[in-house]
Amino acid sequence: MDCIFCKIINEEIPADKVFENDKVVAFLDIRPINPGHTLIIPKKHVESLFEVDEETLKEIMLTAQKVAKGIIIALGLQGFNFTQNHGAVAGQIVPHLHWHIIPRKENDGLQPWDRKVEYKEGEKEKVAEKIKREII
Repeated sequence: MDCIFCKIINEEIPADKVFENDKVVAFLDIRPINPGHTLIIPKKHVESLFEVDEETLKEIMLTAQKVAKGIIIALGLQGFNFTQNHGAVAGQIVPHLHWHIIPRKENDGLQPWDRKVEYKEGEKEKVAEKIKREII
């Protein structure tokens, strides 16, 4: 497999790991948005949120909580963004499930979600109903 994250897991290429256990690895992003930008990945190769097992997903979330707190304390920050890009259209570059913890500080210039749309009359309710029908 030619997955860069799997190569990090297998220690074929180096990474600045900040946390690791039997299910997940957290390491600094090589192209950080801000210093301390960290990725959390499952050790088992899965490409999407829809493929990961429940136990691993829980471990990812628990790890995110620990790592984010560590980042905030270590770097003296007040906040962070926690995000997962699903699919190329959403900006997923590496096809291995991963979450970003992006440290934030006042006036850092990052403006996520700067685009807002408004629903037309009655559209919001229709969208909500469509989604409800598909949730298993």
